[in-house]
Amino acid sequence: MRSISTRRLHRPRPRRRSTGRRTALVLLTALFTTFGLAAGPAVAAGRTPDCSAATGPYQTAVERHLGVTPDGVQSAGDCAAIRTLQSRNGMEAANGYAGPETWRIVQYEKARADPMSLTGCPHGARLAVCVDLNRQLLWVWDGTQVAYGPVPIRSGKPGYATRTGVHRIYERVEKQWSELYEGPMPFSQFFDGGQALHASYRDIWEEPGSHGCVNLRYEDARRLWRGLRLDDAVHVWGTRGP
Repeated sequence: MRSISTRRLHRPRPRRRSTGRRTALVLLTALFTTFGLAAGPAVAAGRTPDCSAATGPYQTAVERHLGVTPDGVQSAGDCAAIRTLQSRNGMEAANGYAGPETWRIVQYEKARADPMSLTGCPHGARLAVCVDLNRQLLWVWDGTQVAYGPVPIRSGKPGYATRTGVHRIYERVEKQWSELYEGPMPFSQFFDGGQALHASYRDIWEEPGSHGCVNLRYEDARRLWRGLRLDDAVHVWGTRGP
């Protein structure tokens, strides 16, 4: 994975604009909330989840990705292979179930293996953040190549969709706190109203989605914080799937 251009990583932190830019509105993400998983009850902290015997809705697609017999039926061998896939991508509740979270992991691994699949973001002369809601991926295009990513994201859940379109980073707050949802939003970079790119302390694969922000793994958000600046473009397209 390439890094964002060193000229971006090492230059002085940009000053916040004082030309009437509106302060970020209601901050649209809820952190530190526990949600159930599609395959069953939430797993108690510190306990390894049981291997799921259930056939997931993405069973065949996941089996094809893993190179096992794509019969669309869960088996002990399938579950073990799926758990390995989940674990190597940091899923905390790695239970071997081929649900929506696992399908997103497959999209992420496919994109990493095939950089030519990173399409949809206009390729101009300037650096741009590309947010693909269809596959729940983000990468940075520096005008000639992918400079960072792809990395997994978690966008807005139903009723709180991340807004599509071409945006600009208008506000950056390194240690942001959501008063509405009473949670931290490290490395917040606001691009549309209260919607921002920012780190999440939750497992990035955990359901449901955000309240509109683009959640990132902590280290990914920190790298973007160091490499982006005010007025950088953020292109958002697609629709969050299952």
